Amino acid sequence: MSGTESVRRRRNVIAASVAAGVLVAGGGGVYLAVAATGSGGSASDGAGSRSAEAGAPPPLRLEGGSGGTGGATGGGPGIAPGEPDPSGGPNGTVYTAKGPLPHGPSSAAVHRPEGLVTSAEVTRLAEALGVSGRPALEGQVWTIRPEKDASGPRLDVARKAPGNWTYSWYDGGPVGDTCLKGRACPPPGEAKPSRGGTPLSEAAAKAAAAPVLKALGQDDAKLTATQVMDGSVRVVNADPVIGGLPTYGWSTGLHIGPDGVTVAGSGMLKEPAEGATYPVVGAQKALTRLNEESKGTGPTGIGGCATDPPAGVDGNGKDEPAADGGGKPAPAVPCQVIVDRVAPTEVPVTGAVFGLAARDVAGERELVPAWLFTADPVDGAPYTVAETAVSPEYLAPPVKPSPPEEGTAPARQVESYRTEDGGRKLSVTFWGGVCSTYTVTAKETPERVVVRITEAPADPDRVCVAMAVEVTKTVALDSPLGERAVVDAASGEPVPRR
Repeated sequence: MSGTESVRRRRNVIAASVAAGVLVAGGGGVYLAVAATGSGGSASDGAGSRSAEAGAPPPLRLEGGSGGTGGATGGGPGIAPGEPDPSGGPNGTVYTAKGPLPHGPSSAAVHRPEGLVTSAEVTRLAEALGVSGRPALEGQVWTIRPEKDASGPRLDVARKAPGNWTYSWYDGGPVGDTCLKGRACPPPGEAKPSRGGTPLSEAAAKAAAAPVLKALGQDDAKLTATQVMDGSVRVVNADPVIGGLPTYGWSTGLHIGPDGVTVAGSGMLKEPAEGATYPVVGAQKALTRLNEESKGTGPTGIGGCATDPPAGVDGNGKDEPAADGGGKPAPAVPCQVIVDRVAPTEVPVTGAVFGLAARDVAGERELVPAWLFTADPVDGAPYTVAETAVSPEYLAPPVKPSPPEEGTAPARQVESYRTEDGGRKLSVTFWGGVCSTYTVTAKETPERVVVRITEAPADPDRVCVAMAVEVTKTVALDSPLGERAVVDAASGEPVPRR
């Protein structure tokens, strides 16, 4: 993963799909385009037959729940900048289809990364980006970089599939740990600062990105190019078609300068392989499940019920007079909490496409069959919400972390992380207190990096106010993070990248 991964994008997935119908609201009405289902030659039919011959597929354990990947936490791609949280916050969200919803196929396959990225595959991508030089393997990352203190492009590709890659451009000067003074060195994946100019048109930027997408095997990807960065760099986002289905959360992002040159980018180099085939539900059932998961966290209260003082004593410790003039205290008044009850947000759904959405499965990023709903709020721009389509009987409940041992500190959830020094350092952010000091350690495996926060009192003999503060600590890794997941040791949950 790289710094450009944080450059998220709005995806318009209202596209024709050979495996599902599409619901579209346009002009003065709604229409339903009926396409092939489970018996009409869809991309998943052959896989479904093979699955039936091999027996029932294993339960699918999705980390963080079953859906809402357009904006919910728990393994989904996350909320794109400027897009609302599909869960709707405390008040919740109700998604309402504006017309009939398609049934889609009866089964579809999961796609998961397999194999290793070769030097030849890295070279092919480098040539399309205009990067010269031979890739060198540093730990588990293929790297082509400019010589020390020289300006030029840098390409990093994780050796393990799916081959997460980042491309960036340096203006020269010190890099990495040699950045001791002056302007900070840009992290991998960050475009060089704009030098002015007019951004290319959307069509011209897409044309400039075409050779790179062809080298990636994504020349049939769904493209958007509405975003402009630094005033002159247009971002082309490509959502590839895999297994004949559109994808969500598996995008390639390319930054195209005003001269048509790609100045930064990121994505996945190796296409995931087809895995087990699962029965799937139609769009209506998926939408019902999405609404169940989008109920919100509940209304928020103002004030609360403090602990009652002893009978016959007021809040200042003085004896209370009896309400009836005798020696008995007045009856207690029931505690009441003022609650802000707001109706859930209602959002129309104007499109539904069957596809694949990126989810974390047993610590690995995979593409899972999903319905991609186009939400079109009245007061905002359309956005996509993905809900897992796998039949619920094939979804295993997520593993709950073990409770902490008696006498240990409570589990501390790491809020987020970012990488530095080409992925060789992790900076993790979490909530702590001013009365303690914190250290972070990392345990590395080929699949993940598990980070643990250790707390110690700053001064046990000193009186300290218990006040929460945001803390960021950095830990060095033995090898670059690459595409490995970052997991919080205390909770067992994956940590989102900031």
